[in-house]
Formats: sequence, C-alpha cells, structure tokens
Amino acid sequence: MTITILFFAGLREALGAGREALTLPEGMANVGALRAHLAARGGVWAEHFASSRNLRAAVNQDMVGLDALLHAGDEVAFFPPVTGG
Repeated sequence: MTITILFFAGLREALGAGREALTLPEGMANVGALRAHLAARGGVWAEHFASSRNLRAAVNQDMVGLDALLHAGDEVAFFPPVTGG
C-alpha cells in the first residue's frame, strides 16, 4: 500500500523535503511502525524520528496516536510540537 507523508516546520527543514510517497513494507499497519521505519533510515532520520522525540502525527488531517491504523492512500503528516505567544 502506498501513502503520502508530509513533513512540517523544523522537521521539513532538517530532512530537506516536504513530502514523500512511500510504499509501505508488508505488515506495517500503524503510525508507530511507520515512525520506527523512518527512524531506521539512520542519520538525521533516526535523530528526528527516535521514540524519545516529541513528534506529533496526523492521518488525513486528524491528530492521531501511534496506534492509528494506516490505509492505502492515507496522508500522514509529522510535525514537531509548536508554541505560540
């Protein structure tokens, strides 16, 4: 199954990309598994997608937790928490 991943704010800058189409490996079913898959790329990916990092996710523009299921055609967005003032 193929999904679209969007990267926002400082994450976008660090990765040098704003979006990516990704065909998920067999058995990857949720946002937590996707995050681990991205971290396994190493380097800056491992740094920003490490489980110890505070990173928010949305699927099809709805905020979700790591257990949110993924489906073909989903749009998954990752972004660091933001503060305002």
